[in-house]
Amino acid sequence: MAANTKTSRKVARYAVPVAVAGVAAATVAMVPAFANAGGPDLPKVTAQQLIEKIAASDVEQLSGTARISTDLGLPKIASGLLGGGGVTGGSANPEDKVAQLANGTHTLRVAADGEDRQKLTFLDGKDEYSLIHNGDEVWGYDSKSNEVFHEKAAPSEQGAGKGKEHKTGDRMNASPQKLAEEVLAAAGPTTDVSVGESAQVAGRDAYQLVLKPKQAGSTVGSVQIAVDAKNGVPLRVQLLSSQGGKPIVDAGFTKVDFAKPSADTFAFTPPKGAKVTEGVDGHGKGDKDGAFKALESFPGLDGLAGGPGGKGDVKVLGEGWTTIARIDSGAGKRLKDLENDKNAPKEAKQFLDSLGDKVGGSFGEGRVMSTRLFNVLVTDDGKVYAGAVTKDALVKAADADK
Repeated sequence: MAANTKTSRKVARYAVPVAVAGVAAATVAMVPAFANAGGPDLPKVTAQQLIEKIAASDVEQLSGTARISTDLGLPKIASGLLGGGGVTGGSANPEDKVAQLANGTHTLRVAADGEDRQKLTFLDGKDEYSLIHNGDEVWGYDSKSNEVFHEKAAPSEQGAGKGKEHKTGDRMNASPQKLAEEVLAAAGPTTDVSVGESAQVAGRDAYQLVLKPKQAGSTVGSVQIAVDAKNGVPLRVQLLSSQGGKPIVDAGFTKVDFAKPSADTFAFTPPKGAKVTEGVDGHGKGDKDGAFKALESFPGLDGLAGGPGGKGDVKVLGEGWTTIARIDSGAGKRLKDLENDKNAPKEAKQFLDSLGDKVGGSFGEGRVMSTRLFNVLVTDDGKVYAGAVTKDALVKAADADK
């Protein structure tokens, strides 16, 4: 089923900017993966009617509390780099908080008043990190380090009817609504869409829209979107593994109020003595080597990544839920070279160990790093295959791409 483009426009109007990404990133109530049969008794609706209900929602104001829980099953070394212990401390730049939301559980306060005013506060004990969008200003504030990030919003194309583009906000959107928007936008002919059991989320009756891959080989079992039965607002999004177990990502409101937040909710003045860092226009754009910066940061791995001069060529294989990205790093050093290098730093060896199983095929040899959602195959000749697919699917793709 193709996504309704009106859905994206409607949901985007009240998407809350937050320090996350890919991610995903997001909000979560710790509830069972599937709604119990004892859910609220609601009138029957079809999947198309439920999608149309989301699209027709005119809710632009809300406030409440939400929680995000992410269990990617990351290797220990990667989990340590993401730091699941909290989002406060260090830089106030929202991008520095993104990776941390990909690990562990986090509680958030959210508020929104249309497309020009949103606030999200990460609660980490007595310390807080807040991301605020108010008109043409975007602020990030870390109470523990007393650091402030500031960025001016850039005007969008005139006459396009899109309002304004907010560089940080666009990169960091994460809320049940935003997650639902992205999922629905990705739904296409490779997706089976249905209506599941009813549920209660944050004390509100909700329908559940269920999206399942039609293709074999995906690590995703289903995506479930709990939709407010009264106003059509997505209240929770759950990403479930094809292998079962608790949700990979569980993002939802634990408390929500659709009254208009007070104007001072979005007011912000840097505290006295705070260090203020201004955002840089175009940050993160056009950096074709960005995918390898993390790898290059490990001592001894700069040659494996190909260094700043690496090709970085990306090719998309497959479609839908089994899409795989192939990246040619132009590596100057093979995996075997590094494995057999007695002088290689221990950090490099630890990274290779974290990659996991050795695999082989007509493509040659390589290693696979596995998580509950994404799997990555690094071949001995420097190619990287990555996707939300099984290890076998990666090997088959590498063989076919030989």
